[in-house]
Amino acid sequence: MNQLIDGAGTRSRIVIVGAGYAGYHCARQLERRLPREAADIVIVSPADYMPYTSLLPQVGAGTLDPRHIAVSLSGTLRRTRHVPGHAVAVDFTNRSLTVAGPDGQRRELTWHRLVLTPGGVSRTLPLPGIVEQAKGFNNIAEAVYLRDHVLGQLELADASDDPAERQARCTFVVAGAGTTGTEVAAQGQLFTRAALRRYPRIRPGELRWLLVDRAPAILPELGPRLAGPALRVLRRRGLDVRLNTSIEQATDSAVRLSDGTSVPTHTLIWAVGVTPGPLTQALGLDTVKGRIVVDEHLTVPGHPDVFAAGDAAAAPDLTRPGQLTAMTAQHAQRQGKAIARNLAATLGHEPPSPTDTGTSAPWWTWAAGRQWPTRCTSRSPAPSPASSPAATTCTPFPPTGCGSPPTGSTTSSNTASSSSSA
Repeated sequence: MNQLIDGAGTRSRIVIVGAGYAGYHCARQLERRLPREAADIVIVSPADYMPYTSLLPQVGAGTLDPRHIAVSLSGTLRRTRHVPGHAVAVDFTNRSLTVAGPDGQRRELTWHRLVLTPGGVSRTLPLPGIVEQAKGFNNIAEAVYLRDHVLGQLELADASDDPAERQARCTFVVAGAGTTGTEVAAQGQLFTRAALRRYPRIRPGELRWLLVDRAPAILPELGPRLAGPALRVLRRRGLDVRLNTSIEQATDSAVRLSDGTSVPTHTLIWAVGVTPGPLTQALGLDTVKGRIVVDEHLTVPGHPDVFAAGDAAAAPDLTRPGQLTAMTAQHAQRQGKAIARNLAATLGHEPPSPTDTGTSAPWWTWAAGRQWPTRCTSRSPAPSPASSPAATTCTPFPPTGCGSPPTGSTTSSNTASSSSSA
């Protein structure tokens, strides 16, 4: 087992696990906020790019080139070192991270600050045939594979003289009517219709797309005001949307639904959401529904130098007390930036703009003029022209071992909570 030694000696090392929305934007903000000599930044990821997973349906439909949704780490993160591989274990006592590289070798990576953003994996259910037959849709490789698979089904249907086989190969079932599943079904229908000009033996009426969900409505993330019109548009375009319906079994030639119908098909697309990956369960930290418990500053309780964000973190939603933020790209990106601001504060480097948290109060200094940041537990709402700004409760947050501001000092909001704007 190799050990990666901190070549800078006295400089802090920040290790970020995962290069998704949260991890990538955390690293990018740290490069902007920390001087070069302040810390070494390391990001651990099996891929050398950050994928814009929100655009995967467009890749699956062939309207976007996969390269256009992959942001190069080496090309955009100039000061961040990329370590290829998967993080498999963390030693919080010795501050080390075990990384399994693509070559099968394991190495130990030491850290002073750790950011856990490993992302999520496709959620599976204990249903017969799902693991063997369903097509995942959680990364670029799966999106490209799905596109090739759909085209392959059209080619086989065009070459077949059996009407039943042609219909089965022209039928595509999407499980999950969330944002991803709805987009996949909508984009896939447009994609297959456009592709028919290359398959003259397939009639447009033979194409069939089913969107199945056990929920009573599609797009629950958007609410009924937008979900209702979207459902009407999809059905007007010819999509067969089955709500309050679930999949009970999948074989290589059919899918059985909970309403008793059996749909002949060779394509089941699984888009029922994501769940935290196996690393979050192996850390021994407190979790909620598999997600690591964090406070409003995205710090892991009991580990002040460990942060977590994105799909792996049970981040509290400060706009809805008692609720957790959804596992969406928007929340992950904002949380990654918030961690960068708070992490920079622990190293004694103030954020460049105190307006990041919605306040404009002055900063207070002490100890030979050094300015100390603060942690804020709430965000001030935008004041109306006729009212004065609402106060934000903040507590002094000096770097470890550097003392504290003098008693009675008035501090301002200069680090970010998990609900800070991008």
